[in-house]
Amino acid sequence: MPESTPAPAHIGILTISDRASRGEYEDRGGPAIREYLADVLCSEWIGKPVIIGDEQSEIEAAIKRLTQDEGCCLIVTTGGTGPATRDVTPEATEAVCEKMMPGFGELMRKVSLEKVPTAILSRQTAGILGSSLIVNLPGQPKAIAECLDAVFPAIPYCIDLIGGPFLETNEQRIVAFRPKKKK
Repeated sequence: MPESTPAPAHIGILTISDRASRGEYEDRGGPAIREYLADVLCSEWIGKPVIIGDEQSEIEAAIKRLTQDEGCCLIVTTGGTGPATRDVTPEATEAVCEKMMPGFGELMRKVSLEKVPTAILSRQTAGILGSSLIVNLPGQPKAIAECLDAVFPAIPYCIDLIGGPFLETNEQRIVAFRPKKKK
């Protein structure tokens, strides 16, 4: 009997930007995330892109919709992580998540601080809602790749632990860490 092919993983790509949501500004963050994922994932996946404004209620609703309606195992957000008044992505993430994963934000800030001193102003975080991991990234495409390079080795195993699909990485690009099974 032939092995069945696993269904493609659904991954939410959530751009949070007033200007991009109104069409005044080209969304560069969402495409940067999609390009990154295409480079590092070997598993089949389907991107679920969404662009919304910097409104906490909209962000919360989008995360819930991507998790519950779209079945996303991973939601990667871009934008809204700074100190400006309208930057509320971390608050929205914390409001909907059942568990927070502060190590993601700590590591992303550490890596970013090696590049720019203003990285200390970034408030990236991560959390879990059901069987979805939500990771907040900054809005700059270069920073997106730097931050994902730092945390992505842990993402597939985290998704395993919360009951999501098995994600395989292109080991020439990123090696996913999974503990060795004891014999």
